[in-house]
Amino acid sequence: MKNRFAFQPRYFLFWLLFFGLGRALFLSYEHNAAKQLSFSTLAATFGYGLRLDASAAAYVCLLPFVLFIVGSLVPKLPLRGLINAYSAAVGALLALLTVVDLELYRTWGFRLDDTPLQYLNSPAEMTASAGSAPVALLLALLTGLGLASWWLYRRVVGRLPELPLWFGRGRAALASLLYAALLVVPLRGGTQQIPVNQSDVYFSRIAFANHAALNAPWNFMNALVRRTEEQPLVPFMADSTARRLVAGLYPRAVGAAAPADSAVSVLTTTRPNVLFIILESFTAKLVGSVGGEKGVTPNLDSLARTGILFDSIYAAGDRSQKGLVSLLSGYPNQPTTSIIKFPRKTENLPHLCRTLATAGYSSGYYYGGELAFANMKSYLQTAGYEHLTERVDFAAADQNSKWGAHDGVLFNRVLSDLARQRQPFFVTAFTLSSHEPFDVPMKTRFPGQTEEDLFRNSVFYTDYALGEFLQKARQQPWYANTLLVLAADHGHILPGNSSNQSPQKFHIPLLLAGGAIRPENRGRVVSTIGSQTDVAATLLHQLHLPAANYVWSRDLLTPRATPFAFYTFNNGFGVVSPSGIATYDNVSRHTWERDAAVPDAQVRLGQALEQVSLEDFARR
Repeated sequence: MKNRFAFQPRYFLFWLLFFGLGRALFLSYEHNAAKQLSFSTLAATFGYGLRLDASAAAYVCLLPFVLFIVGSLVPKLPLRGLINAYSAAVGALLALLTVVDLELYRTWGFRLDDTPLQYLNSPAEMTASAGSAPVALLLALLTGLGLASWWLYRRVVGRLPELPLWFGRGRAALASLLYAALLVVPLRGGTQQIPVNQSDVYFSRIAFANHAALNAPWNFMNALVRRTEEQPLVPFMADSTARRLVAGLYPRAVGAAAPADSAVSVLTTTRPNVLFIILESFTAKLVGSVGGEKGVTPNLDSLARTGILFDSIYAAGDRSQKGLVSLLSGYPNQPTTSIIKFPRKTENLPHLCRTLATAGYSSGYYYGGELAFANMKSYLQTAGYEHLTERVDFAAADQNSKWGAHDGVLFNRVLSDLARQRQPFFVTAFTLSSHEPFDVPMKTRFPGQTEEDLFRNSVFYTDYALGEFLQKARQQPWYANTLLVLAADHGHILPGNSSNQSPQKFHIPLLLAGGAIRPENRGRVVSTIGSQTDVAATLLHQLHLPAANYVWSRDLLTPRATPFAFYTFNNGFGVVSPSGIATYDNVSRHTWERDAAVPDAQVRLGQALEQVSLEDFARR
């Protein structure tokens, strides 16, 4: 009897140990971050993580414990075989999630959630994005975790003893039911009123320590359950207070009157052609003209000397689809989702393409990959582009990238089509060669096979393709009347492995250039701190077009522009001002980093911006 009814506790213990083994694997894989933690902090990741581990273990045990009840009443039920098969299947799935989480965290800086599911409708792009992952190593770790788990299962759980004939089946079912009922406590993470959540395991001011305490499979399943819900943010302050604070930066976002525009025109005409080039992953860390490494983007740096360079711009988010909405609709990002996932909401957003169409602009959008990726196509179709050019529109011989057509091919197509484009035109081109896996069709510029070397090479290639395009474009009749807008879709953790919330990860270049720039403005540098969302209003005011619908966008060329940037990362935000930076975590409700000179008012403004912008998101 003792062995038979010790099986269920042993089974629960096995899953607890399995998740502890997964955490040890995570800390080993992220050893560069882990070695920065003290021994006591490393131990605390296991202690604090135990509540989520127990909750996950309890969920896994639910079905076997129910089978135990049924098996106690139905003698012919192959209980041992069912439990072993279930354990093997669930163990394989959880081991896979654990190993996938290792590489996703290294790339994205947050634990596994439902984010990868946004890309399931574009499996080729999702595979290409993972092209730089060490597949052989990950497969070896998956195999090792599977074998270790199998050994642990045999040692801890062992074989299921048969029920002794002298023990009544009703009593056995009642004992099994008691064990199942006891699962309620670990399921909820304890006896407290509110069930356990991520914030319960956040114990440190060090982001990585808290992330290590999370249970990746639990986090993933929790995100799946909540992904169809629009979880409201717990307010930081009264709505009236939040709106008053936001009104100082974005008065139209809260229905207040905005001061009259006083920007000085920097263009030779109010109706130039607009060629908007979005540069994949062009982090400021690799752009010399904005303080990054020298020699990686010589063409962009050269162009900056003939245009207007904004050297203190921050991406509003950390994914391509988020940067797209921020740049073209002037709309802020959301910390746990993206508005581009909700076509009914993006239909209500303003868009530069639609606004310029009212002024007689023709339009086109160019991308070498698949526009279905991350739901971008629905957003672009709603914007009203007259034609969309994507991967299927390029010859198979030109699709020499896992993502699609390389940037050199893309720029050649744009150059060819612009000769026939009705003027004035608004044409958007989105590059892709500097996306993982960083395979580019050119001789290696930066020797080495590290991911940083490959990334530098890919950025250098895109810059080279841009330079070739510009050299030919300057010879075209349309160029003299064209404004070039160049901006990155987001930054990158490389080089230097910036943290998920680091402002260095979000710092990007923004440049206005081309034949339409007045000579006296060539070489001008604007150091006003701003955001991707401010590009729309800045552009529209130069074209003397209304920007009132772009309520989250400011003109960075006005003398009164307040230097400030707000960005979001996974369940948190950052704020940048001349006083410094502060980053805030929504789960623990504490700041991560904060420069000494940053006042409380700056953090408070960031909270107000997140609160009001998410209310706006919910209403759309």
